[in-house]
Amino acid sequence: MEGVIDAPMRRLLSGIGGYDRCVTEFIRVTNVLLPERVFLRLCPELETEGHTLSGVPVYTQLLGSDRHALAINAKRAVAMGAPGVDLNFGCPAKTVNNSMGGSILLRDPDSVALIVKSVRDAVDPHVPVTAKIRLGYDDHHALPEIVGLIRDAGADEIAIHARTKFDGYKPPAKWSAVKQVMNVGVEATYINGEIWNVLDAGEARQHSGCAHIMLGRGALAAPDLARRILAAESDEMLALLPWEKVCEMVRQQFLTSDSQSPRHVGNRTKQWLAYLKRSYPEVPDLFTRLRTLHDVTAILHAFDEHLKCSQR
Repeated sequence: MEGVIDAPMRRLLSGIGGYDRCVTEFIRVTNVLLPERVFLRLCPELETEGHTLSGVPVYTQLLGSDRHALAINAKRAVAMGAPGVDLNFGCPAKTVNNSMGGSILLRDPDSVALIVKSVRDAVDPHVPVTAKIRLGYDDHHALPEIVGLIRDAGADEIAIHARTKFDGYKPPAKWSAVKQVMNVGVEATYINGEIWNVLDAGEARQHSGCAHIMLGRGALAAPDLARRILAAESDEMLALLPWEKVCEMVRQQFLTSDSQSPRHVGNRTKQWLAYLKRSYPEVPDLFTRLRTLHDVTAILHAFDEHLKCSQR
């Protein structure tokens, strides 16, 4: 989730609880060994032994099509402290696909397998190498071949976003299409896509046959979703975090990261609110107050005014 789940957001979400690990935004690899500063910019957790402040490991995600370049960059990430390497074969963005990255590679399963094997061979065998894919490029008929080749190439885990590249993010996610590849590797396969609440999590598991879940946009819509899903596994139903607490999180997140770029003040905050409105009816009022603002002082004043009104 480029430009959305950055290091400050990973720190916040992992601090709430429920996550076994996080993955960085993708680091784009062409045909060169990237300097360490690139890794540190997108994964500052490398300076804290590859973990968030709450102790959750952060895998470094790489995206590209040059298997040799991906291998040497994976090796560098691990040398810098990455506890795992994730390979992105799922991004459907045109700009990414036009550069032969992300889900366009699913058209050639053999190339995907060669990339996985090259990275797997390049790093210490104790360091996990994982892959994020979609059901396929334009349909899901090749999914068994893709998954089988990735597993044979040595990937430790696979996360499957239950839509094709051409599905984009249009609902519904086709969770049941994943079940055809769940005869083996159940414990090493994660389901992803359209998991917005605890009920979705249960249905995604049931229909896909996957034991585990990967959250993306759902984590932004409900910051405590992972914690509530985990609690539900023990038949404990936790209430959604109150809006006042989440609103303060958004405000603090704005101060931590979104207020630091003069050209883009408020952009990520507004993007986050667009997801939060799925869970909180109070969001439209705050979003309306912030929509045209690009000044730190004005935005903070809008937060204060919104909270005053919502508490009346």
